Amino acid sequence: MRVETLNLSGSSVRSESRLKSLFWPQIENGSDVDYLGAQGYWVCTLVAVVSFVFLAVSVKPITGAAILLFYYLGGVGVRERSRYAAVFVFAMYLLDTFISPGVVRILFAALLLSNLRATWIASGWKLGSEEAFLPPRLNDSLTDKFRDTFPAWLWPKIRIPYYIFSSAFLILVIFGLFMMLLGRTLA
Repeated sequence: MRVETLNLSGSSVRSESRLKSLFWPQIENGSDVDYLGAQGYWVCTLVAVVSFVFLAVSVKPITGAAILLFYYLGGVGVRERSRYAAVFVFAMYLLDTFISPGVVRILFAALLLSNLRATWIASGWKLGSEEAFLPPRLNDSLTDKFRDTFPAWLWPKIRIPYYIFSSAFLILVIFGLFMMLLGRTLA
């Protein structure tokens, strides 16, 4: 048998274009589920790194590190089809976008909303059916290990601590926003 016959060549067959899968994903097979999980992971990783860089440049490295952990670990959860992680990553970014809006932030918020939708669909998509068969996760290159192997290894270990960290972090941000708004009203 050839590698392409078993769909082990590293390139899974997607049922839609990359742009459509970014903003309005649909799932027709297990390859779509896997692709959307990987795509969500990369989007969350990009948001984590960009947010960290901007906060580090703004001389807020501790906040930047917390944000980096929040979005990156949320991306690990999205890769593993965690609805909780997708909801919290989107909610935090949407809240942050309301505080300081911008075109890039709105674009990232749209991508994270798409991730939320894709994760929600993928997490319950035809469980146990033949169509739900996921392609094997590759371990050949560094990118494969970073995208496929590492999240599958890490998520079971950090899932519960992430639930606690993300809930506390979101409550802290909402409290800070409330105090900021209260300070503006009193001034």
